[in-house]
Amino acid sequence: KPLNGDRQQLTAGDYVVETVELSRDAEYFYFQANIDHPGIYEVYRVKTDGSSKPEALTDLGGMTAFELSPTDDQLLLTHSTPLMPPELYHKSTQPGDAPERKTFTVSEKFLSIDWTAPDVVGVPSSHVERPIYTRIYTPEDFDADRAEAYPAVVFIHGAGYLQNAHLGWSNYFREFMFHSLLNKHGYVVADLDYRGSKGYGRDWRTAIYRQMGTPEVEDLVDVADYLQRELNVDGDRLGTYGGSYGGFLTFMALFKEPGLFEAGSALRPVTDWAHYNVGYTSNILNLPQDDTIAYRRSSPIYFAEGLQDALLINAPMIDDNVFFQDSVRLVQRLIELKKTDWETAIYPVEPHGFRQPESWLNEYRRIFKLFEENLKPERD
Repeated sequence: KPLNGDRQQLTAGDYVVETVELSRDAEYFYFQANIDHPGIYEVYRVKTDGSSKPEALTDLGGMTAFELSPTDDQLLLTHSTPLMPPELYHKSTQPGDAPERKTFTVSEKFLSIDWTAPDVVGVPSSHVERPIYTRIYTPEDFDADRAEAYPAVVFIHGAGYLQNAHLGWSNYFREFMFHSLLNKHGYVVADLDYRGSKGYGRDWRTAIYRQMGTPEVEDLVDVADYLQRELNVDGDRLGTYGGSYGGFLTFMALFKEPGLFEAGSALRPVTDWAHYNVGYTSNILNLPQDDTIAYRRSSPIYFAEGLQDALLINAPMIDDNVFFQDSVRLVQRLIELKKTDWETAIYPVEPHGFRQPESWLNEYRRIFKLFEENLKPERD
């Protein structure tokens, strides 16, 4: 918008525009967007006077971010793929110039490991027109027509608003490695961007208003159905896990849809949104004293009587985000309800994001054991 003129729309479409930078001569806006595919972010520019459509400056696939040089003629790019952590590239701001890779930081040991490259699939939704974009990890010898159906695990990302079903390097790199391990033990793994996740526009992001845990669980049901229908997954051998918001959704799935998953592990989980950060929660559920209905509708502690399947709660004691008391209150509620097939793992020296490698190892060993005991066929 010129100071003395009318505003003018420069981009339009079913995509997200981020990290906008104005060139010094004010001729172009440079930005990052997922125009061609929700999980692929490239660098674009558009003229500030609206005389052109956005033009792509990169075509690398995966996730590409940028910084514009002070002289407006160079781009420093950060690019990643599912199997390659972020590396630096350089190119001019001219659309036809090819980027040149500048860094090679991945170790030979990492490159020697047979990691699983996930596919990103648009799983049909039974509730909205847009698909549920999902990372799918399959074992190396995967055969959708084999006689024995596969066990499967659904990972639920945290933060609520985060996007993880993309074609770049995941912030959940530990989980990425764990999913490759699960593949090697015969599991199919799904990692979905449920409603509320970023990257898909306003309607997808705001679908959880006053009903956290309802649209997301509906999406979990659709993904579970897809795995059984399309990937030869055994519906009686499905597990799930997630941390923080993912831990909250693990609770909601087990409590509100008993039988959907045979086992689930909730890590550093929210159990009552009235006890969480008001700056985060009030944007979605309003204030507890003003909207008790939304908080009761959205808090797992009010649905704990629905638990029928195996549950593992992993709770760090000095959590600086989701307080340890959240898990303690739910544990007491499960005791009062006389529930039996659940257990807790306490991490006395850990905050919300673990710091000690031994704690991460212990946590994932416990999750793996939970799945092996509940999702694999009975052995003679």
